[in-house]
Order: sequence, then structure tokens, then C-alpha cells
Amino acid sequence: MALTHPQSALFAGEKPFPIIPACEHFAGSEKLITKALELQNKLGGLFDITMDCEDGAQTGKEKEHAEMIVRIQNSELNKHKMSGVRIHDYTNAHWKGDIDIIVPGAGNVIAYITIPKPTKASQVKEQITYIQEACKKAGIKREIPIHVLIETHGALQDVFEIAALPWLQVLDFGLMDFISGHHGAIPASCMKSPGQFDHELLRRGKANLVAAALMNGVIPAHNVTLDLKNIYQTYADAKRAHDEFGFLRMWSIYPAQIQSILDAMAPNFAETQTACDILIKAQDAEWGPIQHDGDLHDRATYRYFWELVQRAKLTGQKLPEEVEKRFFA
Repeated sequence: MALTHPQSALFAGEKPFPIIPACEHFAGSEKLITKALELQNKLGGLFDITMDCEDGAQTGKEKEHAEMIVRIQNSELNKHKMSGVRIHDYTNAHWKGDIDIIVPGAGNVIAYITIPKPTKASQVKEQITYIQEACKKAGIKREIPIHVLIETHGALQDVFEIAALPWLQVLDFGLMDFISGHHGAIPASCMKSPGQFDHELLRRGKANLVAAALMNGVIPAHNVTLDLKNIYQTYADAKRAHDEFGFLRMWSIYPAQIQSILDAMAPNFAETQTACDILIKAQDAEWGPIQHDGDLHDRATYRYFWELVQRAKLTGQKLPEEVEKRFFA
């Protein structure tokens, strides 16, 4: 008798929680995007890449920049189809132009679209509606996942409403713009650690974003570490973001940061091994209750452990051969 896969047994008829890489690497120019894709292919698709129209495009060459991104999205270099695009913000006249080029040109391969700097939920809703209409016009049947940068007072005030919008997959915390919007009330030192985690206004902002995201089945993503070449600082920041605030993903803006983020965001290795043992036993029992090391487990714990094992795989942890064969073959 064929064994039932956990995705079918545990989430039948439900929208599953997104299981996506713990690291998102930003790249703006064609040269940096190409290097990022080469590294992504070398590591076997362990991180996402965000191709940036907002900060990457030269003034006056926004159209050409978007067209370049479409070309690379459709190239053989984009082997894993794990690359998204950040468009211009709502106040910029080019955001519709970005969508008009990117959706018809790469809508079937793009991993997600990131919307920056909204100041209220209605702006995000309008932009998502425009993306949906662009998909219809282009004959694209899939939902393109939407990521939204929460980096203004208004967006934080509306964060629960934004998190509930359709096609949402990720809420990103934008630290630098958020601090700038406080007009000196938060010192510049808080753009780095420990201030970015200890200042009360930043703690409140990050905690509210994570709460809104998780309540709505959306991934919360943490801002970058500005200290580009200090690998340990990136690791320490990612670890605090994950362990203290519940962030499940973090940005990278320098290639050396990627592995540090993956290591810090990875589930505890011993817990992963326990999860693997429990899932094998549970599948053998057709997902009925079991005992493991004297503890009772049922579908509630199976869901937790199945998501944990999927995240472990996406951070590069080696899983037992039996687990690979049963669940990921």
C-alpha cells in the first residue's frame, strides 16, 4: 500500500504555510544579478534572489532595466526559477511600467514581486490588483507571490490589513527607511546592532510585523546587516531576528552574508533528526497518534515537524536517506 505524503495527509484542502528559502539576496545591476545566479546554481538553490528595479535602475533607463531583468529571468542561468523582482514604489511613475514589462515577459517564471514603501494598505491593494489584471491580459494562470516592504509609519499602522491581502507571501521589515521616518527620534546607531533589536520603537515595529505575518500565513523577513564583510555579525543578527522576534527569513546584500543567514535560520540539528524519526513513524501509522521517546504525538505536532524538516532542507541541512526517499524524491 502506498504511504500518504505529509502534504496530503496534514494539509488537505488548506492553504499551506509558505516554505521558502530563509535568505533573500538583493542584486541590482546585470553584473551582480549574473554573479548571484551563478552562486545560487553552485549552492543548489538554497537562497532567493531579488532583481531590483527600484534602486538598481539608472534614472532615465528604467524601461531598459526592466527589460534586462526579463531577459535574465528567461535565460538558462535562471535554472532554479527562484528569482523575484522589486518594482518601483507607489509614488514613482515607473511602477506600472515595471509591471507592464515584467508580468507579460516573465510572469510564468518569476518567483515573486516585491512592493516597496507603501504608506497605507489601499496602495498595496491597488498595486496587487494591477498585477492581477496584468496576469489576466497576458494569459498567466498562476498567482504570482507578493512581498511587501513595511518601512513607513502608515504601512506599520495597516500591517494587519496588508498581511491579509490576496497573493501575499512575505512581509519585509525595512529598517533604514523606517528609522529615517522617525526624524531623529531613533538614533542612526540603531541601523546596526544592538540598537536595531533593543530600541523600543524598533522592537514594537518588528514584533507587530511578525505577528501580522504569522497570523495570516505569511513569512516575516528581516532587514539587512549593514556590516557587509563581518560574517559573524550577520550570523548574530539573523540568530536574534529568528530566536527573539520570530523572523523566518532575512535579506542579504553581500554574497558572504548568505551562508551566515542560512546557518542562523536553520532549525536545530538535533530537533531536525527527532522530527525525521517522528514523521517516519507517523507515516507508517497512517498519520494516527504515536508515541516517541515516551511522548504522545498526533497531527498537531506532525504539522510542526513537517514544516521544520522542509525548512531544514532549504537551509542545506543533510537529512536521513529514508526521509529524502519518502518525502522529497
